[in-house]
Order: sequence, then C-alpha cells, then structure tokens
Amino acid sequence: MSTPTLRVAVVGAGPAGIYAADILSKTDLDVSIDLFERLPAPFGLVRYGVAPDHPRIKQIIVALHKVLERGDIRLLANVDYGTDLKLDDLRQFYDAVIFSTGSIRDAALPIPGIDLDGSYGAADFVSWYDGHPDVPRTWPLEHQQVAVIGAGNVALDVARILAKHADDLLPTEVPANVYDILKASPVTDVHVFARRGPAQVKFSPLELRELGHVPDVDVIVYPEDFEFDEGSMAAIHSSNQTKQVVKTLTDWTLKEPEELTASRRIHLHFLHKPVEVLGEDGKVVGIRTERTALNGDGNVTGTGQTHDWPVQAVYRAVGYFGSPLVDIPFDDVAGVIPNREGRVVDVDGDHLPGVYATGWIKRGPVGLIGHTKSDASETIRHLGEDVAAAGEAFYTATDRDPQAVDEFLAGRGVDVITWTGWELLDAWERSLGEPHGRERVKVVPREDMVAISLGRELPTA
Repeated sequence: MSTPTLRVAVVGAGPAGIYAADILSKTDLDVSIDLFERLPAPFGLVRYGVAPDHPRIKQIIVALHKVLERGDIRLLANVDYGTDLKLDDLRQFYDAVIFSTGSIRDAALPIPGIDLDGSYGAADFVSWYDGHPDVPRTWPLEHQQVAVIGAGNVALDVARILAKHADDLLPTEVPANVYDILKASPVTDVHVFARRGPAQVKFSPLELRELGHVPDVDVIVYPEDFEFDEGSMAAIHSSNQTKQVVKTLTDWTLKEPEELTASRRIHLHFLHKPVEVLGEDGKVVGIRTERTALNGDGNVTGTGQTHDWPVQAVYRAVGYFGSPLVDIPFDDVAGVIPNREGRVVDVDGDHLPGVYATGWIKRGPVGLIGHTKSDASETIRHLGEDVAAAGEAFYTATDRDPQAVDEFLAGRGVDVITWTGWELLDAWERSLGEPHGRERVKVVPREDMVAISLGRELPTA
C-alpha cells in the first residue's frame, strides 16, 4: 500500500509561514500544503509592519509573491484560526499543523501612568499608518510634543512618521485616511528615549542615516548623553554595525545651532530611563526619566537623578509580544508557543504530535528575514524527521480530500480568499495608485478588501 500525500496546514501567511511552506514544498516528501491567513491579504508584517516610506524593505513581498504564485501552495485567507476553525478541525483535514502567527501586540512597560489617555503602543500606531483593516481609521495626532520610548528600528519608524511632513509620504502606498490625519498633525518635537548609551542601541545604520535626510526635520543629539565604557568600546570594535551607528550619532553632535533650522525636530536622548508617565485629569502631560550610568559592561544603573519632559503623548516601542491561540499551549512570560526547535510541547514538555511553530511565535520578536528562513528550515527538518520516524502512523487526517476543508469553511459561511482573490485586490490597489504615479494605494476597510477579492460590488458607505 502506497503512502498517501502528506497534508500540512500552515497558519499565518507572513514571511515565516511562506518560507516554511516553501521549504517544505522542496523536500522529498509528497506533500500538499494549505496556507491559512486571518487577514484578507497575505504577507503579514511586511505589508502591515513596515513603514510606507521604506519601499526597499517592502520589496521582500516580491520574493514572497513568487513563492505563492507558483500554485503548489494554496492560500486560504480571511480565515481566522480559533473562530472559523480550531485545532481539532485542522486535525480532521491535515496530518501536521505549523503555527506562524507572529507577534503583533505591544510588549508591556510596567511604569506608573503608562495607561493614561495619550499613551499608546507603537504596534497599534504602526498598524494604523500601515492601513491594517482591524484597527480604527482615525488616530489622535493633536499634540506638539511627543515622546517615543525605545532604542530599536520601530522607535525610529514611529519617530520619523510622527515628524515627517505628510506630503513627503505621498509617493508611497500610504492610505488616504492616514495621509489626511498626518497632514493636520501639529507636531513640532519628537523625543526618543533610550535607557542605555549610543553603543547599545539597536538601530540599523541605514535606518539611522535615513533619519538625517528627512526634509525639514532636524535630528538633535546631546553631547552629555554620550558615554562609552569598556563594554561600549568592545561593541564598537567588534561590530561594524555598531561602529557605523556610533559614527552617525557622533557626527550629529558636531552640528552647530545655526544649522538647525527645520520646523520639526527629532531629539535622541541616551542614558535616560523612563520611570513614569506624568498626567493631569487622566491625560498625558509629561514623561519623567532617570539619568543612567554605564556599568562597564554595557549595562546601566540608575543614578537617582530625574528629569521631567513636557510631552502630551507617549509611544512605547519596547518590543512586540505574541498572542495566545485557542487549544495551543502558550508561554505568558515570553509571549511564544512553548517548543523545542519548532516542535510544540505541552505543560509536561511532551511534543504535541503533528503540531509545530516557526517565526516570532516560536522564538520571540527578534531577528531579521535571514533568521526567519533558518528558523523555518529547523522546524521543517524536525517535521520531516517525525514523518520518517512514525511512518504511516504520522498520517492521521481522516478527511484527506483537499476540497473537504473548502466545503467545511463554506458550511460555516466563511468568505475564503484564494490567491486569485489576492491578485484581484493587488491589481485594484495598483490601479488606485497608477494615476498618481504611485505603486499602489492600500485598500483599508476589511469589507472592501473582501468584496474586491471576491469580485463583489463594494459596500456602500
């Protein structure tokens, strides 16, 4: 008796899920792969987590697009795991399930005042300016002084979008509702706070240099924030990236006051640890930071010296955090699905047969695209080993017809969007941008995305 075709479901159609599906499709296994996505469109954080004025990074979508357009991996978008189907449902149709749902929530920052009106998570703001269909169309950009907490590229993105003039975003895919609100923003000063020194920040050199070329926006750094201990010097000498970041920052300290003539400013503050968001009548009126000092190993200790900064909004960009999934173990501290090299484990540490994880929901929100590929390779290698070890016993799906899951979802009234549907939406967005010389203009409302993808009339306002 011949072995049946292996049926695998991948839940999450961002880079992690697409890479995992691609790598699996190129193994020696006879495999049928279905890629599920909660949103009406694929590509995850590349579509909804990269700032619109970073088209170079968004070009990753071109490679992902080529994988899915081959046709050997089925896309089933607009299907919400946990609502439209659950693990037991997937087990009926698939022998293995790989979760690649990423990390889309903001990590917590437990300081007093963080929940005041005017205090926001960067992930929510990024989702808004990227036209995510599940967030409100509006955003309260009504303040002149704003604080951003964080020392990574997301903090830079948030600061840049807040300070940038909206008209400079017009060549990008920025949605119309986002442009209109950014255009009316009265912001003049954005303060970015990092608790460690210039040699410890996680900015990439290119992102940082870009900050210095934003029209009519000055980047201001403060010489008193520049401290380099033994750990800092070791980092500079051992990492070309750190060396470039420190050089860019140091060059900015040499600017003369008369050179700073822009109408908007981004202030980069190092060795300032946010300790409290200050409020009056329930609203943000400032942020209190504590001056820190380097310990010698690159870490810092508080000095007890505090400073209050008048700001009316605070954005925390201190990292992303995973979300728990129905019927799947979850580590509430790390924000990941507990696993051993991609094999999902239960509370006793035993592998859940046929259940795997990859990407940020597997290892946490760290690393770039290269890490995501190697991550997926590891998970797929273990899946292959498990198939080889278990033999026919691995093939547990009871309804193996590829159309069975389509019928199941149709019976639940789910509007499933296939690759053909994405191509319709992609063409529509490109047609919106073409008259203006733009690559695309994103469609934002979920109901419009679904209607376009399914060839239906657009809902009336």
